[in-house]
Amino acid sequence: MATIDFVALLANLGEGDSKALGQIVSELYGELRQLARSRLQNGEVPTLLDTTSLVHESYLRLLRAGQIQVKDRSHFLAYAARAMRSVVVDFARERSAQRRGGGDHKIPMDDDIAGIAPGADSDILKLHDALEDLAQVSDRLVTVVEMRYFAGLSEAEIAGALGVTERTVRRDWQKARLILAAALKAPLR
Repeated sequence: MATIDFVALLANLGEGDSKALGQIVSELYGELRQLARSRLQNGEVPTLLDTTSLVHESYLRLLRAGQIQVKDRSHFLAYAARAMRSVVVDFARERSAQRRGGGDHKIPMDDDIAGIAPGADSDILKLHDALEDLAQVSDRLVTVVEMRYFAGLSEAEIAGALGVTERTVRRDWQKARLILAAALKAPLR
């Protein structure tokens, strides 16, 4: 594959060029799949989403967003991680509403729902609520969590994307983990 001019694509993306988004996603598709796979298998509660559908749903969200202002590859991956989180949370909300009778959809017997943990959707929603509460403390703390936990970026990549020192990133990560741990122990809203 030819080397792309990432800086030019990011500039075009900031102007709402959907072709630029397609080229960026195509170039980073392997990394996006790896990111989705790690979130669905390692540490995230299980859902019916698979790696491919999570990447594609996230791409559609990014496409609908129109103009996306990102500085570099790390910042784009963090933005994609936020979109993936949004897809998983919305999926959990929809499944939770369906269990309460919303929509009255019939689930075919061939759907593989037996492997889903009963509390999986509520765990996703609880984590989402905890991140929303964390945003009340600091948007940067949420961004650090999204970039590190959801996008798997290193402290150096996060520091570069946010324009802060690696030490600041470590402190933010530590603070965010403490706040989230306390919030996750609280009863579900």
